[in-house]
Amino acid sequence: MLARLHIDGFILAILAAVAIASILPAGGGFADVMSWVVVAAIALLFFLYGARMHPREALAGLTHWRLHLTILAFTFVLFPLIGLALRPIAPHVLGDDLYTGVLFLCLVPSTVQSSIAFTSIARGNVAGAIVSASASNLLGVVLTPLLVVALISTTGGVSISPGSFLTIVLEILVPFIVGQLARPVIGSWLTAHAKPTKLVDRGSIVLVVYVAFSEGMQQHIWSTVQWWQVLVLIAGSVALVGFLLWLTSRVARLMRFDRADEIAIQFCGTKKSLATGLPMAAVLFSDSQVGLIVLPLLVFHQVQLMMCAWWAGRLSREPQREDAPAPTAT
Repeated sequence: MLARLHIDGFILAILAAVAIASILPAGGGFADVMSWVVVAAIALLFFLYGARMHPREALAGLTHWRLHLTILAFTFVLFPLIGLALRPIAPHVLGDDLYTGVLFLCLVPSTVQSSIAFTSIARGNVAGAIVSASASNLLGVVLTPLLVVALISTTGGVSISPGSFLTIVLEILVPFIVGQLARPVIGSWLTAHAKPTKLVDRGSIVLVVYVAFSEGMQQHIWSTVQWWQVLVLIAGSVALVGFLLWLTSRVARLMRFDRADEIAIQFCGTKKSLATGLPMAAVLFSDSQVGLIVLPLLVFHQVQLMMCAWWAGRLSREPQREDAPAPTAT
């Protein structure tokens, strides 16, 4: 029915998660349960990726250094430059704290789970996306605090938690390796039946949206700003995501990446991680500042998920285009 009405059910599910979180946000013990559900969903997702992916694909993704450097350049070079370019205008429109939040969102690493899930939905280079998104988060644990110290005046010390590395390993790497080990048993069945992976792909993103929006509601972030400031943040986020989706595609084609790599660059190079950004903000900024500083990241996170969900669905329905040979990963 949704297909006949030209309505994307995935987008509808994300909007429903936002609406439910606005009315019935997860709080107290239920919030803890939902956090663990999200962790379990992400672990299951990467187990399925590992079980479906041939080891040759995984190795090719690991050694595709041109792809990874391109994505990291978007995440840690272009994004900060955009944030700095807004400095003459944004503080006068949004205020100093919200502009600090905009600059901070430009400094955090890319998402892992949603970047890879959208790459998978759009039939891109999943192996390359796994390596690039994971590398972005691991490097971000060091690079983001250094960039914050260099570009933003902070009131507290900078602390880098080893737990961030452990989280990446336990939630992503270990399930992926277990999936690779289970591939001889269930790999052929998963390849023939794509629906379970697709369900976990999209379901995990909907869960992330619900939990993230619930956290914002519990912290009463929306009551600290004017309605027009929120509209400016939404409009700016839409413009930024749209511009970066276009730019990443153009750059990928100019650099003669194939279609699968172009898709990975689009979805890994345009994202910012709420899961990584929120704990970092709590460490790097004072308690009185954190609420306003993370608001732009919270808004951008929801916008990027909705826009990228629509774009991934559109790409998944497009016929495969003829490409130049993919660059050799050596």
